[in-house]
Amino acid sequence: MADIKQTNLESATQANHNLLRGISENGGIVFYGVDSTAIVAEMERLHKTSAVTTAALGRLLTAAAMMGGMLKSRQDTITLQLRGGGPAGRLLAVADGNGNVRGYVENPVLELPLRENGHLNVGAAVGKDGTLDVIRDMGLREPYVGQVPLVSGEIAEDITSYFATSEQTPTVCALGVLVNPDLSVQCAGGFIVQLLPGATEEEISLLEKNIQGMQSVTTLLSEGKSVQDMLGMALAGFAPDILDSETVAYHCNCSKERVQAVLRSLGRPEVEKLRDEDPLAEVNCQFCNHTYKIDLNSLLENWQNPKAEE
Repeated sequence: MADIKQTNLESATQANHNLLRGISENGGIVFYGVDSTAIVAEMERLHKTSAVTTAALGRLLTAAAMMGGMLKSRQDTITLQLRGGGPAGRLLAVADGNGNVRGYVENPVLELPLRENGHLNVGAAVGKDGTLDVIRDMGLREPYVGQVPLVSGEIAEDITSYFATSEQTPTVCALGVLVNPDLSVQCAGGFIVQLLPGATEEEISLLEKNIQGMQSVTTLLSEGKSVQDMLGMALAGFAPDILDSETVAYHCNCSKERVQAVLRSLGRPEVEKLRDEDPLAEVNCQFCNHTYKIDLNSLLENWQNPKAEE
């Protein structure tokens, strides 16, 4: 295993951080890794997903957490959207600049035959007749939107394709979610390794050898390996250092105030129409399944003074 600087390794371990960013000694290779077990378990609890949709949305959430860690500002957000034409329907994962994530799958309960190797058939659930959309909101007038055709619907390959096509960054992405027979999540995680400009052919060959020699993410995690261990394996021979680490979680930022603001954005005439149909509106958050009950009469009475509703 690579010699990771012990001080940074100890601080990351002691703080129980599950997302880390590392870099090779010469600065030519950067590594992002996350143990997303708790994130995917919370998603499964909220959405009551079947095994294959737990694996699909879990992989997308894992990728989003790492890509959130790539954002330059804590206020920035990144959205990953998969529309592959498969029976799972649309999948969505949103991460903030802290790496916290939330997600949604259009059809959470889906049963499909296993693949020949006995693994869940995520590619068939997602489909590959569609696109991966990556939307970065950096507080500018318009968000940056990148779109690539799906390669396989298995998600890791599609993330790799996005970086190669839209950002011209040679990338390796590995994602995994292991679901127990009772549909609980045994483990989940992933890593992204990127080559920065100036990498030599020797470095590329060594990196390829390291990654090809690694077991799957779920195998490593189920054997008790940590994200730091995966960093050491992927960057063996490069004297990697941990740049930073933090704790990330499944976190929905919905609130009654946000729901009221969305209703106001429809305009007063539209809200009046809704009120005439039913004065009590029920709005369900797609990310956490929390239902908000909004008194539309009160909303209209306090249209110019939202604080009066609180």
